[in-house]
Amino acid sequence: MTELTDITGPAAEAEPVAFPQDRTCPYHPPTGYDPLRDGRPLSRVTLYDGREAWLVTGQATARALLADPRLSTDRRRDGFPVPTPRFEAGRDRKVALLGVDDPEHHRQRRMLIPSFTLKRATALRPWIQRIVDELLDAMIERGPGAELVSAFALPVPSMVICGLLGVPYADHEFFEEQSRRLLRGPTSADTLDARDRLERFLGDLIDAKAKEAEPGDGILDDLVHHRLREGELDRGDLVSLAVILLVAGHETTANMISLGTYTLLQHPDRLAELRADPALLPAVVEELMRMLSIAEGLQRVALEDVEIAGTTIRAGDGVLFSTSVINRDTAVYDDPDALDFHRADRHHVAFGFGIHQCLGQNLARAELEIALGSLFTRLPGLRLAAPAEEIPFKPGDTIQGMLELPVTW
Repeated sequence: MTELTDITGPAAEAEPVAFPQDRTCPYHPPTGYDPLRDGRPLSRVTLYDGREAWLVTGQATARALLADPRLSTDRRRDGFPVPTPRFEAGRDRKVALLGVDDPEHHRQRRMLIPSFTLKRATALRPWIQRIVDELLDAMIERGPGAELVSAFALPVPSMVICGLLGVPYADHEFFEEQSRRLLRGPTSADTLDARDRLERFLGDLIDAKAKEAEPGDGILDDLVHHRLREGELDRGDLVSLAVILLVAGHETTANMISLGTYTLLQHPDRLAELRADPALLPAVVEELMRMLSIAEGLQRVALEDVEIAGTTIRAGDGVLFSTSVINRDTAVYDDPDALDFHRADRHHVAFGFGIHQCLGQNLARAELEIALGSLFTRLPGLRLAAPAEEIPFKPGDTIQGMLELPVTW
């Protein structure tokens, strides 16, 4: 990554801040990012190893750059911004979907789109509702009182993504633990080992499916018996796709359920508004997505010079996107730090933007609406079982969410 020594324009006016930083409140951006919220759409930040990168904080600039083919998601390229040591350790490994550019990205995504359409997500709602109801039944029978992450927020998306992919849910403890180590392992070695374990697990599963005479109902079954056999995918690419689908398919939604619950409980007036008008639920989910912005720090590297917002991003410069700041751009949102279910503008970038916009967003919305709606309907007395300030949440260098969430009713 080049040092950004030839900075011109508005982005040159302030000293770089460190990125990423921990939040002091789980549903607000880190207070250390306050200097970035002065209206400038582009700023400099310093990464853990002292190198500098661009940080995008304005929504219009973010949407333009996320759609710009001159920015690459291939982490193996020189200059790609590296936010943590564990990310650096695995940077030489190819990552499906999220880490490839067109035309390869388009080829991979095209295979999966039919499984994640709005029509498909809508058809899955009764099944998702049954999963949610069974988990709530079990939680209520054991209660009152539960640790919501392990009892509900994590099992819901884990069961859903296992059913969709054709991964045995009986193995959930294994892959959930490896996902945790992959995303926030204490050492680089821990992260690499987790990735290796996930690849072996899913590789073995793929090999077993390939030996079956007829495919099962899962996405992996279809990919094995059609794309793999026809040579459109090789085994390595399929394993890489499976890792992304399995990890992203449960980690992000689990964090949104837990952090969304915490946030609503911390805003009793807004929660009362939802309870009085359940038709608000889709708007509630969109506002929580905007406000919580759990996927912080999307990464790109410039392939050539890009002129934008009065600044030149040079070829080889790393570019990061602070979704938590972008989604509170005062040029777009009035009173952006408030939880408001009636905002006219819903164009947040919590699911990204451009060709890499989250493939599973329709499924995620369905899961969140059903999980949060059912939770607060079935448990009208739901409340925190510990002081809010004592409940641990995740550090700033990973997907944001609650480490645990003790509740009672």
